[in-house]
Amino acid sequence: MTDAPRKLKPATLLVHGGTTRSPFGEMSEALFLTQSFAYPTMEAAEARFKGDDPGFIYSRFSNPTVAMFEQRMCLLEGAEAARATASGMAAVTAAMMAQVKAGDHVVAARALFGSCLYVVEDLLPRFGVASTLVDGADLAQWKAAIRPETKLFFLESPTNPGLDVYDLKAIADLAHNAGARLVVDNVFATPLLQKPFDFGADVVVYSATKHIDGQGRCLGGVILSSRAIVEENIHNFLRQTGPAMSPFNAWVMLKGLETLPLRVSHQAASAAKIADFLAEQKGVAKVLYPFRKDHPQAELARKQMLGGGTLVSFFLESKEKAFKLANALQVIKISNNLGDAKSLVTHPATTTHQRLTPEARATLGITDGMLRLSVGLEDADDLIEDLAAALAAAGRA
Repeated sequence: MTDAPRKLKPATLLVHGGTTRSPFGEMSEALFLTQSFAYPTMEAAEARFKGDDPGFIYSRFSNPTVAMFEQRMCLLEGAEAARATASGMAAVTAAMMAQVKAGDHVVAARALFGSCLYVVEDLLPRFGVASTLVDGADLAQWKAAIRPETKLFFLESPTNPGLDVYDLKAIADLAHNAGARLVVDNVFATPLLQKPFDFGADVVVYSATKHIDGQGRCLGGVILSSRAIVEENIHNFLRQTGPAMSPFNAWVMLKGLETLPLRVSHQAASAAKIADFLAEQKGVAKVLYPFRKDHPQAELARKQMLGGGTLVSFFLESKEKAFKLANALQVIKISNNLGDAKSLVTHPATTTHQRLTPEARATLGITDGMLRLSVGLEDADDLIEDLAAALAAAGRA
């Protein structure tokens, strides 16, 4: 009897997991920049297309480099299967549209990234799929929104940009009792700090553009779920519609995964330190960080997450002061991305959530004075000095 394989920890899996080597025995994962694949015989091609032979057919369907990225993500997330996509929004859109049809109904948390709101509020209804938005923290609203035709629940936690944290287990239970599935966008938590499958999620999606790449280079997304859901719903949708991740981007993501634990650990520690600094500053009305005691869901965050994450949201009294602060920053850059090696500041009301009405933004707590800070790999003290100087400049506005 052979010994059972050891259960490797995430940092080890992210260096070695899912690697497939060619006969050359390369140490860095091979980059298969190819559109199609050759077959030794016509019989072999027929078997491949029928599914009797598990080899590759066409890189829109699958590719060896992309498959390595998918397998490594499965090992990290604890999923049976995964499919990579060209962007995070391709992952969100496919994860939802592949599982619904005309006449179905989706319930989603109201606090979503602007493009996700577009999919739920505008795109799905064009195809006959009704949707209802709820306060994600209010379990009674989730329950009240359920209809006989409800097929999916969708949420992100922590949310963008308000950093609200939702009870994944309770929401998953409501979905399953109604015969629906729960789709979780886990991008803010990262796969290291929160495991939605442990709390009952059926599908987990990421914008790999964010922490997984983590260095501002490539777009990408990934959908993870059970083998049955991926094979019955997700795979054929992606195969026929074509939002495939390029092999080059998959190779970049594999390199990013190798350093993900180091980066996220440093960024989360710096974010916590910066959140505490900002909370003490005159002119900062409020700070949101999931692991601070004054966060509305701090206790829940500590139950679901291993760390508070890499994002901090804070509030000044006006758009004028928020702009003045951001424009005065020297180290921190103005950008709408997040999870990058470089620290980035965003004004959600005029960028990521500008398409919402002022009333909708107010409902989500997005004020004109709100700034979202994605903490990078710089020294935390340098970032604090940069913020202190910018706060002084904003105070003179």
